[in-house]
Amino acid sequence: MKKGYTKQRSFRMGLLLVLVTCLTLGAPAFPSYAQSQGASWNSKLAAAYLDQRTGGWMRGMGAMDHGTFCLSCHTALPYALARAALRTNLGEQGLSPVERQLLESARKRVRLWADVQPYLSNKNEGPATESVINALILVTYDAPNHALSDETRHALDIMWAQQRQSGPNAGAWPWFGDGGGGEEPWEAFDSQYWGASLAALAVGSLPKEYQSDPKIQDNLKLLKQYLQQGQSRQSLLNRLTLLWAATRLPGLLSAEEQQVIVNAVLTRQHPDGGWSASDLVASTWKRGDGTPQETRSDGYATGLAAWAIQQTGLPRTGSALKAARSWLMRNQDRTAGSWPAYSLNKQRDPASEVGKFMSDAATAYAVLALTRGN
Repeated sequence: MKKGYTKQRSFRMGLLLVLVTCLTLGAPAFPSYAQSQGASWNSKLAAAYLDQRTGGWMRGMGAMDHGTFCLSCHTALPYALARAALRTNLGEQGLSPVERQLLESARKRVRLWADVQPYLSNKNEGPATESVINALILVTYDAPNHALSDETRHALDIMWAQQRQSGPNAGAWPWFGDGGGGEEPWEAFDSQYWGASLAALAVGSLPKEYQSDPKIQDNLKLLKQYLQQGQSRQSLLNRLTLLWAATRLPGLLSAEEQQVIVNAVLTRQHPDGGWSASDLVASTWKRGDGTPQETRSDGYATGLAAWAIQQTGLPRTGSALKAARSWLMRNQDRTAGSWPAYSLNKQRDPASEVGKFMSDAATAYAVLALTRGN
């Protein structure tokens, strides 16, 4: 116990030193906390936005066979990760109607796995991508009960069966965008790593007895090796998801390795307290239409960064996280309930269906950062 406590204390002291150094050098120049004391956010509006967007996705563009729908990386998955966080704020006693529909679709696709149409009709990456997303969502909803449903156990079995067992990407899953190109930040040339980080997050959220199950130890070893060996070459967006997973899954990253990621992300924080996704994506990534990337702070990068860093144990009262939370409170759309975010792939009309995808994810991660941090 003493050794572990000392290591964790060293990690937190290191983070504190980084923050002090940043402030001493004058970057970033955060607004004072006193200025943000009156800031707040509207959880009811955020929930309404998330419910409306995911419900619309289920009925529209995301609709699939057998009365199911795609658990999209941009809308449905972040919704599932964040919607429950609003329950306490809103005094809700159970799942929202949209959550119930989402879970039933995921469970149905697991039950009918051999018969359902693959995502995007892609028989190569589609099943593997979906297997990770199904498992993560079902584990997320089972975890508070400390027990796994039959569908969740079956989803995990399917996920492990899709994992690559050999080759340079052993331990990962085939993922949309593997062939090059694609769309950031979820279906691009480097999104395979993000997908493996989601799998690690799912395993880290499981009961300890499942994590130690002998039948998954070879799979788990491959997954950890893949994530550990490649992490220093990844974009900071990918590494933030890895950081989040590492706070759940023992042995994925050391305290020192977590601190390196935190340090790197903090150096990209803007003077207004936020982050821009364009600063955290792979440096080689360019928009397909040739337009310049949006460099303003956005809800996706700020919500994800604030949420992931909080999971390491850094207090909300630290200067960097206080400034990030203040940015999130100031930048919620007071009419729609959403947070702004911008496409990394082309200049889009933010009012269009596709133009709102980044805001869907941004709103979910902003909610997590504002409701479920330490």
